[in-house]
Amino acid sequence: MSRWRPPPEHSTPIITRAGFERLRAELDELWRMRRPEVVKALAAAAAEGDRSENAEYTYRKKQLGEIDRRVRYLSKRLEVLKVAEGRPSDPGAVFFGARLEVEDTDSGDTARYRIVGPDETDARAGDISVDSPLARAALKKRVDDEFEVALPGGMRRFVVVSVQYD
Repeated sequence: MSRWRPPPEHSTPIITRAGFERLRAELDELWRMRRPEVVKALAAAAAEGDRSENAEYTYRKKQLGEIDRRVRYLSKRLEVLKVAEGRPSDPGAVFFGARLEVEDTDSGDTARYRIVGPDETDARAGDISVDSPLARAALKKRVDDEFEVALPGGMRRFVVVSVQYD
């Protein structure tokens, strides 16, 4: 069995202004605050002597690698992201940045979502990626429009109850 994996699908390079600022603040915090602390702790652990049996050295080396990996990812990602600003020309339809309320036609349950970029999704807050099946199916729909979407639990039908923009 090989270790080959197909390349991941490319995510849409779009983000809200708030999400962009959060990613930039994370990069700044990693680079200016956390990385220097870990480098200092790594140097102190290395000075203790035998590195082969030094758990602190191994831990700090791994931690530094994780920070560097995240810094590299954020640096590259921030260059390609496009910040979506303003409202769409048709605020009655679902587009990027919309806060929408949908009703499941089978159960009658309602849910509120906000369509955001893939780098800022947060399921607890109801922020779903523009690349998600639900968001893709809801795009360009209006209030009272029905749409069908294939979810992990099977096909579901929803009705758009409301659409709002910040």
